[in-house]
Amino acid sequence: MPNPTAQLLASLDDTQVDAFVEVMLLAAGADGELSDDELEQLTSSLLEVGDLWLTHDDLAQRVAAAGNRLATEPRLSRFVALCSQIATPPLRRAALELAVRVTAIDGLIRTSERELILELAEAFELAPDVAADIVRAVATNDQTRG
Repeated sequence: MPNPTAQLLASLDDTQVDAFVEVMLLAAGADGELSDDELEQLTSSLLEVGDLWLTHDDLAQRVAAAGNRLATEPRLSRFVALCSQIATPPLRRAALELAVRVTAIDGLIRTSERELILELAEAFELAPDVAADIVRAVATNDQTRG
């Protein structure tokens, strides 16, 4: 059965790819540190989509640019920009799912990461129970793989 998130990712345009990278980078840094595992999860989530045209170098440049935006612009203005770039509910849900995957990569979603997930869900106009369902599904999936 095809992965619906992968199908959505394969249809992203350039601006949307940048927004997804930024959402995932926000999640990765929510606990105050950016681990190698989190960066690897971000990279593999986007590069595993066969139809997506990203290379490792292109993705590294996008991560650096997203990091610059996050470091120099207020968080609220970044949320507004992300909402305009990721405009549909299915894309927003996919972005939130990838953010959750990044935060869960170390086996634990910290309080600061949960807060960011809820902030993103609110900014994306997704109900808190949708965010909770995504967290539960990612945690369950991770447990069945481990």
